[in-house]
Amino acid sequence: MRTRIKEFRARYGLTQEDLAKIVGVRRQTILFIEGGDYNPSLKLAHNIARALNTTIDELFLFDE
Repeated sequence: MRTRIKEFRARYGLTQEDLAKIVGVRRQTILFIEGGDYNPSLKLAHNIARALNTTIDELFLFDE
């Protein structure tokens, strides 16, 4: 699974640390999700999408 988190963070001028604080996780969690090394729970994916004013479908790209 690929993500567009980094792209959306840039739109809002957020660092990984900023986003992590907003959604209540550690910066490393955001780093691992962005790198494709960790698949977030549905709740976390929803919280990240909400923080970035987008949808889960727009933010996470599921490989076929």
